[in-house]
Amino acid sequence: MGSSDNEWRRGRGYHHGNLRQVLLDAAGKLIEQHGPLGFSLAEAARLAGVSPAAPYRHFRDRDALLSEVARTGFERFAAQLETAWDNGRPTPLQAIENLGRAYLNFARNEPAAYAVMFQTVGENGKELQDMPAADHAFNVLQKATAELCKALPAAERPPSRLVSLHIWALAHGVATLLSESRGERRKVPVSPEEVLESGMLIYLKGLGVLGEGPAGGAGPA
Repeated sequence: MGSSDNEWRRGRGYHHGNLRQVLLDAAGKLIEQHGPLGFSLAEAARLAGVSPAAPYRHFRDRDALLSEVARTGFERFAAQLETAWDNGRPTPLQAIENLGRAYLNFARNEPAAYAVMFQTVGENGKELQDMPAADHAFNVLQKATAELCKALPAAERPPSRLVSLHIWALAHGVATLLSESRGERRKVPVSPEEVLESGMLIYLKGLGVLGEGPAGGAGPA
């Protein structure tokens, strides 16, 4: 490993009681460099400055470490989405735009966690553990879309779960382009936030959720 790895290890050396977090931090650095499946538990231990046997106090294998990176990532992700949604304030439309920006910010600021959060299988096809925190994150989005769809007559409202999946797919697509195609992204004359916002507005307008006013606000409930 390079000198930057050595500097990182010296600055975050192992102290009694924080081994688990030090290993998570080391995994994050390795994921950014090599991808979720591009390192071993022994390499995480080496970067953390501990013995090869030390990680087994907390993690049975590398996939268990990845699962914990994903779980804690989803917890932070869900909390940031909740804060951005803010119970639909100041308006449901503005709040869901804030939620979309929070989604992109998380992918930008925590690329290692984001990469693992949507990695459903580990080495040799082993399924990573279920993530209740992922359900929490999705429930924030479903709550937001249900509130937006109240603008439609009850008989015309699409299933909020389906709408949530559509918006999630749109946000994930933009976030993935943001993190994986940096060279291509520079050729696009708009920001990822503008791409996501315009895509969401087009989609919501197609559903009939948005009014026809100049501000594009939600129609009457």
